[in-house]
Amino acid sequence: MASLKSYLSCLLLLSLASTLLRSSSASQDDRKSYIVYMGHRPDKDQVSISSRHLNMLQEATGRNFSPESLHSFKRTFHGFVAKLSEDEVQKIAGKEGVVSVFPNEKKKLHTTRSWDFMGFSQQVKRTNLESDIIVGMIDTGIWPESQSFNDEGFGPPPSKWKGSCHVSSNFSCNNKIIGAKFYRSDGLFGPNDLKSPRDSQGHGTHTASTAAGELVNMASLYGLGIGTARGGVPSARIAVYKVCWSDGCWDADILAAFDDAIADGVDIISISLGGSTPLDYFNDSIAIGAFHAMKHGILTSSSGGNAGPDLATIRNFSPWSLSVAASTIDRKFITKVRLGNNRTYEGISINTFDTNNAMFPIIYGGDAPNITGNFTGSKSRLCSTNSLDPRLVKGKIVVCDELNSGKAPFLAGAAGIVMQEQGPKDVAFSFPLPASYLGHEEGTSILSYVILTRHAAATIYKSNEVNDSLAPYVVSFSSRGPNPITLDVLKPDISAPGVDILASWSLISSVSEIQGDNRRVPYNIISGTSMACPHATGAAAYVKSFHPTWSPAAIKSALMTTAFAMNSEINPEAEFAYGAGHINPVKAIDPGLIYDAEPLDYVKFLCGQGYNTSLLQMVTGDNSSCSKATNGTVWDLNYPSFALSTSPSEFISRVYNRIVTNVGSPTSTYKATVTSPQGLKIQVNPSILSFTSLGEKLAFALTIEGTLDDSMVSAFLVWDDGVHQVRSPITVYVVTK
Repeated sequence: MASLKSYLSCLLLLSLASTLLRSSSASQDDRKSYIVYMGHRPDKDQVSISSRHLNMLQEATGRNFSPESLHSFKRTFHGFVAKLSEDEVQKIAGKEGVVSVFPNEKKKLHTTRSWDFMGFSQQVKRTNLESDIIVGMIDTGIWPESQSFNDEGFGPPPSKWKGSCHVSSNFSCNNKIIGAKFYRSDGLFGPNDLKSPRDSQGHGTHTASTAAGELVNMASLYGLGIGTARGGVPSARIAVYKVCWSDGCWDADILAAFDDAIADGVDIISISLGGSTPLDYFNDSIAIGAFHAMKHGILTSSSGGNAGPDLATIRNFSPWSLSVAASTIDRKFITKVRLGNNRTYEGISINTFDTNNAMFPIIYGGDAPNITGNFTGSKSRLCSTNSLDPRLVKGKIVVCDELNSGKAPFLAGAAGIVMQEQGPKDVAFSFPLPASYLGHEEGTSILSYVILTRHAAATIYKSNEVNDSLAPYVVSFSSRGPNPITLDVLKPDISAPGVDILASWSLISSVSEIQGDNRRVPYNIISGTSMACPHATGAAAYVKSFHPTWSPAAIKSALMTTAFAMNSEINPEAEFAYGAGHINPVKAIDPGLIYDAEPLDYVKFLCGQGYNTSLLQMVTGDNSSCSKATNGTVWDLNYPSFALSTSPSEFISRVYNRIVTNVGSPTSTYKATVTSPQGLKIQVNPSILSFTSLGEKLAFALTIEGTLDDSMVSAFLVWDDGVHQVRSPITVYVVTK
């Protein structure tokens, strides 16, 4: 321990030093650490970058800095960190070559936002059984070398695994990817198709890493979305079933994949595919495969489709599968466009290109028709394929009157693309060239500048991340209910993150997936219900790891009844947009009560839907039969949600019979709370359920009576024991012919 004399001497020295510092620069206390970002590293004069930073700093501040005191970034991008006053910040921000100046704040390592946004942090409770969970991915294959699929620390596959790996010269499995197969029943491979489970497109790699990828620190797309990439169950195993090729995904291959996955012993199946038209359950390969998976105790998680926001556009809607809608997270990407008159407009896109503030001539697509191809301005203004004259647009930014892939301007040699139209701006896309998508009002202003200015010019900045305070809400492209086949089974079931999701990618697929785009990345940002589905898959696998004996219906019930409530003011389609709400994996492992269902319950449901005994016996392979005694109604299927279709002004009187199973506290009493919209009376009988043991089942009836004036109303039933709130949506809507 130091002596008191030494301690006092130190205090005196510190006091003198402090006085000297205050007298030499009273403003130092106002200085804070800032980052001066200057964009892409110059190709030339690399040795002098630090000197350039030092000169700029000393010129702006009037202070002397030693080279050793300056921390420069200079390997891939350049800039520096320095302590600056607010006045100095403004001076440096105005310097040529400075992109931005922002506080050097303390930040935490994040996931790529989606899992953390749901409250599902890296520190959530986990079980040792997670490494025994096998997630079956029916998709475009996988990129096995991705760090997301590193098997370091993994033991051998679980003993229940019966699958295999199609090993080839360019593909092998490990203890993370324990199985991989590919299917092409007609043998007609495209010229760019890889005859192996390897993913040449990126989609399957992205979905697999979202569901069950390992933790990868500092993952990003050229600095965008930076954080820790991870799946919902990082310790789980992955089995890959490649069914999609350059020309699509064929039903025969999908069915073969389901067949193998079930026999191989997977625990959860994830399929982010779908058809273009609604089909009867047993005319649809995915519904058929999911039915057989359910019979073997395997839940199928499926994407709802990308045909929204129109109603009845959902495409995977069988009651034995989990149908997932796509919602936003609290992050979005904006891309600014600055014109030669210094006016700046804010659009959206995922733009990784950094033009270093370079200005380019800007031209209206309608003024650059490809006349030799017999195109007129009415086509070229939309920047459709081959419609632009390369001689007129090369090296220029093109203004287009419609959102498009950017392929036509890119192939014509354009320097960038600005798209403008009416419509939602709730999802950002990648393009093969610098691009931004703006609203009609901003686009009209830009177009006016282009038309009225002799030497019009513009630049498109690299995208920035901003906070979306309205999240979560269902994105406009996400397919909506109601269920087009069984009107009184609510679909989708649940919503999960599906917008601007960063996950692993195939290194032979470009960022924009457009030929000629040479950007190859290990992680990419894309959107779709395809991205929402594996989030639900990962959550389902997480629940399965805690409750390995639960049925597919039990897992689905746990996910639905614990979901976060969502806002119908943002999504007026309400439950037809988001189902039971936004997925909440942490709560789902302890739901309190579950609405369980066995294969026989679905058989009874199908009998009530008009399927006959002979057909069902062919489907089930047993002695299932339909009769007056066994026929079930759609309203008696033990589903975790309630839906009712009706005619305008029709008097409603409908009873739903349900059974709940206690999985919470052995001795517990649940009280029902139910809301009744105007014009309807909703009652629960009994309204109190008292349980004396785990696994005990108790029945109740929910009755809806009244007349519906509005086209759709929402209500909720909540069973509450003081610890668990078991919430089910009630949706009543008018069907007009």
